[in-house]
Amino acid sequence: MPTRYATTSISHHGRLLDRFCTFSIFLLLLMMINTMAAQQAPGAEIVCLTVDDPNNYEAVTFLNRYATQELRPAGHSVTILEGNQPLPTDIPGLLKAVPRADLLIVFIRRATPPAEQLEAIKKHLNAGKPLLGIRTANHAFLPQGKDAKPPVGGASWPEFTPAVLGGQNTGYETQGLPYRVTRHPDAPAKTPFLKGIDPSSIRGYKSLYLVLPLAKDATPLLLGKAETDTPTQPLAWYRTYGPKQAKVFYTSLGAPEDVKQPDVIRLYNNAITWLLAD
Repeated sequence: MPTRYATTSISHHGRLLDRFCTFSIFLLLLMMINTMAAQQAPGAEIVCLTVDDPNNYEAVTFLNRYATQELRPAGHSVTILEGNQPLPTDIPGLLKAVPRADLLIVFIRRATPPAEQLEAIKKHLNAGKPLLGIRTANHAFLPQGKDAKPPVGGASWPEFTPAVLGGQNTGYETQGLPYRVTRHPDAPAKTPFLKGIDPSSIRGYKSLYLVLPLAKDATPLLLGKAETDTPTQPLAWYRTYGPKQAKVFYTSLGAPEDVKQPDVIRLYNNAITWLLAD
């Protein structure tokens, strides 16, 4: 017949065992959480340069929506910098934000900011950091008009389009829209940029940019063809820039009607994944 002492001892050891099991489970869960956190890539610091200009395709509205619906839920921190006027001569906050950026998104037109602001963008690229250009980035820092000069206190960077983006700014086709989109014949057979995308489902609803010839190291992904005699034009491509091989992706798809198409958003997302990958 068990003694009172033996019964008490068994009960005590049982409570200790329960506590040990609970503590062990807690430690196991903590280790699993720490492992998952270590495996998950940290979010990037993304800085967008844009302007509230009637000719900039509602870029400010789009970038705010894109940041809210796509970038921030993916864990990224997003700063959207707006130029001070439709043809900006200043981008407030640029000098503070750009040096911290892991990725620059450029969706701005005809900007002639102070030279030190352009220098900050050049330093970003020269450090090997990536850049995504959307539509009007094709003439981001090119003053309006042939042989136009920047205003006093401002600076231009006409070489940005051919030297950084790897394309040209030679005009646009406004007839025969919407233009049709196809996969470029030179696009790699297996490319992460077009993952989950059906190019033939995409339409371009605003002018077709004339961007040829592309830089020799640019890899085109998509083609656009208006219902006119205008030759087909590359719509999206990627390349690297500078001695440190900064990754660059550009697409002329970016009009308000364009970005309502899920495959266009998917193209942006795929590009950002590539741009931020080690």
